[in-house]
Amino acid sequence: QVQLVESGGGSVQAGGSLTLSCAASGFTDTNYCMAWFRHGPGKEREGVAAVDNDGSTSFAESLKGRFTTSRDNAKNSLDLQINSLNPNDTGIYYCAAARFCPVVHALGMVGTAEDFAYWGRGTQVTVSS
Repeated sequence: QVQLVESGGGSVQAGGSLTLSCAASGFTDTNYCMAWFRHGPGKEREGVAAVDNDGSTSFAESLKGRFTTSRDNAKNSLDLQINSLNPNDTGIYYCAAARFCPVVHALGMVGTAEDFAYWGRGTQVTVSS
């Protein structure tokens, strides 16, 4: 049974940084796609980044530059570092996984929530001004 567990959320002031971590278990190998989504108050869930097992990464265009990812296949983990946090980054951050990255990943796009079959419960990030 695949499980994804997020950690690292919290309350920070604008301008600060956070690193979120996702630990995956239940996959029989490392050939799967991992991603981060977020769901802000009053907003739709949006893809943040996706990383394939070969390290290829796609980012939401609007978030490039402030967000970085780090995948460790040996640890079955995916970290998301967020710099220069602002209140618009407030929301629940979810780790997601799928056996394959969506086709749009090759175009540098994260894909939609429907492209990912496995989800963690999320970790709350609150940014105060």
